[in-house]
Amino acid sequence: MRTDRDPELDKLRRRYVAAGRRYLRLNYGIFRLSDRERGRFARELARAADAITPRELGLLLDCGWRERKTAAWLIAIAGRTDFRPRLGELFLASEGPYAGHAYCIALAAFGTPADTDLLTAYLDRYLARPDLDYDQTSALGALLHLDATHGTDHAARFLAPAGPWKQWAREQPHRSELDSTECQETMARFCSFVEESARYRTVKGR
Repeated sequence: MRTDRDPELDKLRRRYVAAGRRYLRLNYGIFRLSDRERGRFARELARAADAITPRELGLLLDCGWRERKTAAWLIAIAGRTDFRPRLGELFLASEGPYAGHAYCIALAAFGTPADTDLLTAYLDRYLARPDLDYDQTSALGALLHLDATHGTDHAARFLAPAGPWKQWAREQPHRSELDSTECQETMARFCSFVEESARYRTVKGR
């Protein structure tokens, strides 16, 4: 992870991450925005997704959770599937907090078999670790969303009555949002906002 502070990184943080406290606004609060506020935020994100370069995204992904979270959202909105390998690497490593949910949103927004493979790999690894409360709910929601979108059934083996999801969830008594249907619906709403933001983009095909 890149930790040194240099003028270029500071400029990127100010422009793309900290501006308007963007990294904090990219959360469940999106669902509480009025239509007008939601549209304004979507346009703001679209402009940022158009403006940021691949090199700049790469620099943000080499930093901390705030930068990685914001970069993943901009990657999702721009449909930059060339970043899938890097997002998958960071996602499966789970070396830091808070960014994994954004990786799930990006993979769900990309919506290809390669993204399904990354989500199933994550669930295979981390549902086997009931001691780790990471991004299992987001990953399952993303996988269920892709199943519903493409008519597949990749999540079924995780949701079997005595399967990995039930076993992992049993060890998380402090969590209240472990209903698989709720996980899917929440991810669908995030993906809808990604699509809404993408419609405001002026630079297409990147």
